Amino acid sequence: MYLDRICLADIIGSSSFKQEIQLNANQSDWVKLVFFWAYALFQVPAGWLSDRFSSRMLITIYIATWSVFTAVTSFATGFWTLLLARLFCGLAEAGYYPAGSSLVTRWAHVGARGFASSAISWGGRVGGAVAPGLTASVIIMSGNWRYAGWLYGGAGILVAWWYWRVFRDHPREHPGCNAAEINLLAEGRGDFQPAKNPPKRFPLAAACRSVNLWNANAVQFFTNIGWAFLILYLSDYLKVVMHVAEKDASWITTGALSIGILALPLGGTLTDALSRRLGKRLGRMLPMSVTKFAAAACYPLALWTDSPWGMAFAFGLVTFFADFGLPAMWTTMQDISGKHQAQLFGWSNMWGNVGAGLMTLMFRHVVNLFDTNHDYHEGVWMCAGAFVLAGVFALFVNAEKPVIRESA
Repeated sequence: MYLDRICLADIIGSSSFKQEIQLNANQSDWVKLVFFWAYALFQVPAGWLSDRFSSRMLITIYIATWSVFTAVTSFATGFWTLLLARLFCGLAEAGYYPAGSSLVTRWAHVGARGFASSAISWGGRVGGAVAPGLTASVIIMSGNWRYAGWLYGGAGILVAWWYWRVFRDHPREHPGCNAAEINLLAEGRGDFQPAKNPPKRFPLAAACRSVNLWNANAVQFFTNIGWAFLILYLSDYLKVVMHVAEKDASWITTGALSIGILALPLGGTLTDALSRRLGKRLGRMLPMSVTKFAAAACYPLALWTDSPWGMAFAFGLVTFFADFGLPAMWTTMQDISGKHQAQLFGWSNMWGNVGAGLMTLMFRHVVNLFDTNHDYHEGVWMCAGAFVLAGVFALFVNAEKPVIRESA
């Protein structure tokens, strides 16, 4: 999913693409933005579908669909065909994390949700880290930007087929899951059975009344504004401002994103350990909040670094701290969402991706308004400020306070 999501920046920034399709700066931003808006707006409907119907079936459909439209991206002939391809790719990808979070609640022990959530996020970050360097290599080796989308789309169809064969919605439905495993997963859950009466509607009133949920939404919103620079503009910054060669810029971006991969299992393990020692409220809140302030501090460090690989390390620290707190956010949403797991996760993730969608407009506006020497610094400072706000809102998130009481 992340390979297909992040490859676009390097595709449209490649020389072979620019020789065939000319996009101005605004068109380039809209192509990047439309994915995030489609992804954001379909979060809640996709979450409702996942709570109402089979996650296994829906995730298989999602993977196949976004893979098809990644391949369609490489058939684009201009701005509008490229925009539509990314629009439908965003709609298809929107359903995976709400459905995936719902599966974690059934397939991970209640005391290990942090590590299990980090494993899923880890896969996304591996795809995101590999995407810039791999995409640049595919384009350079083939001599044509179109081969990247075709290759990734074909691989995704195979992943969808494999997912359908391997996964089941509940441990009791999996032929390879034995009684001892089921009993272990059932600890602390009461009646551990497949859902018989799934929720039929989204709990909008409860979601709007929950200050705790709004704080979690704000954390996601500002985190994505701060983080999106790394996947949308870091490559441009390296090439335009630092005058790094195209292939080197892609591999530096890959290096920066790769550092974040190390953070996810550490963050998942830490939030599980802190939750056992300090309780869920502090065990989730501390990693979620402190890491955002650390990520903000690393942005100016990156701007003051002249060495390309020094910048890779400094921007990598931004990724590291942003990702270190991600499992705490996932597990908090699992803790407070109850039977509306996928829907409320989708609701919160929607606000996060609204932030990512707005970031492209905000970054361009700040750069046009204040960046008189064209060094992108003012836009990066905006992203650092967004991380600070995410850290402040995280201080008020309480994983022990559900959105809807089970007795309600």
